[in-house]
Amino acid sequence: MQNGRLVLELPAWAKTFLAAQRGTFASTTERMRLAIELSRRNVTERTGGPFGAAVFETETGRLVAAGVNMVEPAHCSLAHAEMVALALAQQRVGHFDLGADGVARELVTSTEPCAMCLGAIPWSGVRRVLCGARDEDARAIGFDEGTKPADWSGALTSRGIELVCDVLRDEAGAVLRQYAQAGGRIYNGPSVQ
Repeated sequence: MQNGRLVLELPAWAKTFLAAQRGTFASTTERMRLAIELSRRNVTERTGGPFGAAVFETETGRLVAAGVNMVEPAHCSLAHAEMVALALAQQRVGHFDLGADGVARELVTSTEPCAMCLGAIPWSGVRRVLCGARDEDARAIGFDEGTKPADWSGALTSRGIELVCDVLRDEAGAVLRQYAQAGGRIYNGPSVQ
């Protein structure tokens, strides 16, 4: 906490990595590759869990902000990659609604959102969500993704939020498996009380 405000800072490697990104990310594949690389680096740098996310302007492909999972190093259960990316994007845009200025923005996440992140998406103002790995891929290595409505995708669609799943799913899933094989801590598995 700084001056009564919760402050989350990306790891030093992430700041350097993101500063080196030039231009725009024209395709969904390029955008997802960035989110997956963030998740991969978060694992290899040992700075958090195997999840990465970014917010882009949908039309231009301009990167607005990115996030990595920082639950353990930040001692904050809210510090999921999606939550970090959304919060940093909102601060950068200067509004809690990422669509308030008429610019369509999207959330790109290396793994389908958990129950908490899913709950934040409608209020964030993004108009599209791109997912890499699936909920079952995260559960397969032991993460508890929480209880989501059976038709969670329909719930987003009914709010005017487009959902695109399985973008580079194999690559994103490989990062999850790499994390588990390296002995990464599954901090919210089913046995956690």
